[in-house]
Amino acid sequence: MIRNARVSAVIALSCAVAGVGLVGCEDDTKADAETSAAASKKAGDQDLLTGTKKIEVGGRLVNVSCSGNSADGMPVIMLVVGGGDGLEKMAGLQKTLSKKNRVCSYDRLGEGASDKPDGPQTLESTGKVLTAVLDRVAGDDPVVLAGHSLGGLIAARYAPDHQDRIKGLVLMDATSPTQTADLNKGIPESATGPAVALRDQTLAILHGGEPEKLTVPDGKVRSAGDIPVEVIHHGKQYLAEVPDYGPGLERAWTNGQRKWLAVSSRSKLSTAKSSAHYIYVDQPDVAVRAIERVAVQAVDSAASGS
Repeated sequence: MIRNARVSAVIALSCAVAGVGLVGCEDDTKADAETSAAASKKAGDQDLLTGTKKIEVGGRLVNVSCSGNSADGMPVIMLVVGGGDGLEKMAGLQKTLSKKNRVCSYDRLGEGASDKPDGPQTLESTGKVLTAVLDRVAGDDPVVLAGHSLGGLIAARYAPDHQDRIKGLVLMDATSPTQTADLNKGIPESATGPAVALRDQTLAILHGGEPEKLTVPDGKVRSAGDIPVEVIHHGKQYLAEVPDYGPGLERAWTNGQRKWLAVSSRSKLSTAKSSAHYIYVDQPDVAVRAIERVAVQAVDSAASGS
């Protein structure tokens, strides 16, 4: 019989390894966007969203939240949550960052208070939603994407195709770019025990399962140029607690973080020593400092013409 602690580790892994939150991973109450205050902020000739509001994107409603003000030339920070999480999960991080920056977050289709997708989603289609959201909340301003878990993968896949707008990245324990292969190698067909169900359920979600119906294929990391990038890896080795296969899964997750360094010639890898998967919850100061550093470096790069 498996001890409760080990069962808990397997459940945690089902959230972390896939980069998606499975049913029961998070028990936070979803934000009621319909009752949130919303306003418009004037920036040049653009009306930029402030507060929390649902906006229409391709016939679907997407829940968006923005707060704070940008100093001249500073980028808008867009927070990108992990799978299974709504934007309210990053509300504390957004509040702290918005003291000095304009910061936004959004619920992807199928998550939080946004509409469900009307069919299967791909990284391309979810990227189009992100583009529409950025058009509304950032206008022509530069953007720094700060993504956690699956949100980190989405941010890192999006940036190379949008180098005109994305000027920095912070990837907080981002889902590996080779997550399917990592899982199949780490928990092979011959495996037994609770890890088997974990592998099968996780792969099903990566290949278009609920709630986002988003297919996340493995792929090489493409370059977004020389934008500043910080990759932050969890320090608590909690994946190692998974019976039989934990140490290998930890090694694969660490290697996945290193792979993301190829997204820019100015990438940096660090470890949040006291954090498990939710770095911005366990060590919010680490997340805040990294995001603010990248935002400043993005401005400095623009000023120097690099």
